[in-house]
Formats: sequence, C-alpha cells, structure tokens
Amino acid sequence: MQINQLNILAVGLNAEIMAVVDRLINGHEKWKGTTVCTIEEAIDAFSREQYHILLLCAGITEEGASQLKTNLAGLNAATIVIRHFGGGSGLLENEILAALDQHNIQLN
Repeated sequence: MQINQLNILAVGLNAEIMAVVDRLINGHEKWKGTTVCTIEEAIDAFSREQYHILLLCAGITEEGASQLKTNLAGLNAATIVIRHFGGGSGLLENEILAALDQHNIQLN
C-alpha cells in the first residue's frame, strides 16, 4: 500500500515529552502528528480522524495500551500500534519506518 502522508496519533502521559514527540513527528516532511496526554483524549481523537499509526509513549502502561487497543479496534483495525520508549528522533523514525516496512506500507 502506498500513502502520501502518514497520519500519527501519539499518546503519552508526560506533557513535556509529548511536546518533543509532537515536534519530531511534525518536523518530518511526510508525517502529520496529533499528540495527546490522556487515553480519553486518544479515544476522542481517534473517533474524529483516521490514523495510520498509534504511537504509545511515556507513561502508557500495559493496561492503558490494552484499553486503547480495545476501544480503537472497531474504529480502524488497520492502525499500526507502536510502543515508543524514547531515545530521540533517530530511534522514533526507525521504529516508525520498521513498522511501515513490516506492514508493506510505502510513503510516496
């Protein structure tokens, strides 16, 4: 599958970290990101827009991840879920590109 722009929803509980994640995602030419700081905000954002990737960031526990996956499964089952552990822009980009490659998605 080929897409023109990658739409990413990033959720994490630390506002300062999420500001950095937002800057990194939206600094990429072919990525568009939305960042939120609660699971409820993520569910709300997902109900309004379709995302290719759900990025789970700082503070999202396994329980929170499970809650998100359960709530979002009916909205867009094709969404790729990535657990991001931090480490800067290089790691984030590699995590996203590896997930796209694994799912045979190419950016135009």
